[in-house]
Amino acid sequence: MVAPKEQLRYDGRVVVVTGAGAGLGREYALLFASRGAKVVVNDLGGNFHGQGKSNAADKVVEEIRAAGGVAVADYNSVVEGDKIIQTALESFGRIDVLVNNAGILRDRSVARISDEDWNLIHDVHLKGSFLTTRAAWPVMKKQNYGRIIMTSSNSGVYGNFGQANYSAAKLGLVGLANTVAIEGAKNNIHCNVIVPTAASRMTEGILPEILFNELKPKLIAPVVAYLCHESCDDTGAIIESAAGWATKVHFVRGKGCVLRTAIDEDVSPEYVQQVWNRVTDMSEARHLNAIGEASLSLVGVLEKLRDGQNNENSVTETFRYGFKDAILYALGVGASVSDPTDLKFLYENNPDFGVLPTFFILPGLLAVMGSSLTASAIKHTTFDLTNILHGEQYIELFEAPATEGILTTTSTVLDVVDKKSGALVITQSDSYDEQGTLIARNQSSTFVVGAGNFNGKTKAGPEVKPLVPNPKRSPDASVEVSTHKDQAAVYRLSGDLNPMHIDPSFSAIAGYKVPILHGLCTMGVSVKAVLKQFGGDDPALFRAAKVRFSKPVLPGQTLRVDMWKEPNNRVCFRTVVVETNTEVLSGAYVDFKQIVIKPNMTSAVTLQSDAVFAGIKDRVAENEAKAKAINAVFLYKITSGGKVAKEWVLDLKNAKVYEGPAQGKADTTMTIADADMLELALGKLQPQTAFMKGKLKITGNIMLAQKLAPLLKTEAKL
Repeated sequence: MVAPKEQLRYDGRVVVVTGAGAGLGREYALLFASRGAKVVVNDLGGNFHGQGKSNAADKVVEEIRAAGGVAVADYNSVVEGDKIIQTALESFGRIDVLVNNAGILRDRSVARISDEDWNLIHDVHLKGSFLTTRAAWPVMKKQNYGRIIMTSSNSGVYGNFGQANYSAAKLGLVGLANTVAIEGAKNNIHCNVIVPTAASRMTEGILPEILFNELKPKLIAPVVAYLCHESCDDTGAIIESAAGWATKVHFVRGKGCVLRTAIDEDVSPEYVQQVWNRVTDMSEARHLNAIGEASLSLVGVLEKLRDGQNNENSVTETFRYGFKDAILYALGVGASVSDPTDLKFLYENNPDFGVLPTFFILPGLLAVMGSSLTASAIKHTTFDLTNILHGEQYIELFEAPATEGILTTTSTVLDVVDKKSGALVITQSDSYDEQGTLIARNQSSTFVVGAGNFNGKTKAGPEVKPLVPNPKRSPDASVEVSTHKDQAAVYRLSGDLNPMHIDPSFSAIAGYKVPILHGLCTMGVSVKAVLKQFGGDDPALFRAAKVRFSKPVLPGQTLRVDMWKEPNNRVCFRTVVVETNTEVLSGAYVDFKQIVIKPNMTSAVTLQSDAVFAGIKDRVAENEAKAKAINAVFLYKITSGGKVAKEWVLDLKNAKVYEGPAQGKADTTMTIADADMLELALGKLQPQTAFMKGKLKITGNIMLAQKLAPLLKTEAKL
């Protein structure tokens, strides 16, 4: 332990300690005296039941004087607190510090506590502390200085069997201290509470021996001494201390739940039962520093009720996130350390560490999922999770979000559309940071199967962000991304716990043979690919995105994201499952603050087949017309060790041969091992044989591949 440069002193201060004949009180008195204070050692001299008398106070005074300190004894009961303070004034002319420490025990179960036991405990602990404080008050007020300690107990904070009288008095001291702190603030009178656990006459025989021996009162005395020093600014604090350890204790209040939807509506027991889990939820609990905060909070609730804001169509939730949440989300949408550019989303100490933009869909999503917004918008029928489909999603970021923080999200029902086969409920969620700045806006369209035909509006209003059809031309870029079997299991840990994505029996009820991938996971994978291709892999350049979830994806399937660069920094895209050629995200787009296209990086890996493609490049250059006559784009995926090591693109529409990835959509994709590609070019392996033996895999237009035979044959550069 490092000793402070200057010792805390109490020279010129007068300290009164009640119950100072032994235990904690004795340690307080000795410590204050050793630091220069003049001490009044008060002790009636009885046992811990409050019976009998002794010269305990005199013994402590003798110890102090023997050590060169100044002290006097006082033998009055704390129920005559004015006499104790008078001793201080007559002996030393002032009082600066009052430590209300005196206490006794009369333990009985609730049914066996007599009036005498109840009254005596309250007289000594609660009333005695009040009377002594009241007597010291005018002196402290006049000198504009005072430090007061109330002694509570864990029995008061938590309760304890057989101590109803003691517990009630000890918690009462907390309330007394809070008020004394408030009233004394303008006169520099501080009042704090100590909650000690120490070995004493009162705890001997109650605590286990191993614990009793470590609960030395002298380990608590320095905490009380500091609270009473002029340098300590704390007031109204509850400090628990034991065995050389201390902490602050305070009461917290949960966020709570409004039990009515309008100012003129009554509360029913049935509704209380329905929302009881929200009433008792302490996940967003906070400490209130004053009764005014509680009153102000209640006024805010009433104002919202009066204005019709706190109804079934609006909900406000708090979303806390840190780097672990951001990393887990990134893993859920396919980020991998195998791609070095993904490290910025997976490692919190990376100098460019950032959060993927679609992560900020979560605050609104979780707020809506945890509320009754959708149910409140559809009152004509009932439904459950198996009837709900995510139709569309829009996200817009107004500011670059921090990598950790707290967002407050208000979600409202924006529109309800009658789609005949179901109802489309559109919610809008606005997320604000702690400074009140709008960070993100989300619009979620939830399709409730079977809830249509309610004679509602058939088109969404203009405030709902529309989809954008894809351009009628070949994509400017296409990227394939493989999902994995455990993708939904990982993604759901970010908050969307719908069992449809993990529980086979539940997904079967919903009509799926196996659990499907979250639509928002597919969106996250796709937007990440667009960000890498046209956003410089920089989340700060992202502005907004919108998608329609047209078909489900199964974990393990391969996604192809086709992209079109459009004016005004917009990239339209669609996502297709490669194995089934099924479009799963439609009418989608990403808006950027700026389009950034990274140049293709030539792979450092050298393969045998590189010479084959060099030869093809030469032949295409020598006869562009013949190459263009094939009028197709071929993508070769060359594998080594079972993994794709390099991609080559034969863009015979434009007579170009280059190392991939493809800048547009490939008509035919061929996957082949490096050595087999060389054998194919040398004529040692026939294309048909390679295909039949599984050495050559072809997707897309297989017939076009037959036109490549003349280009593949080579003699040079091998």
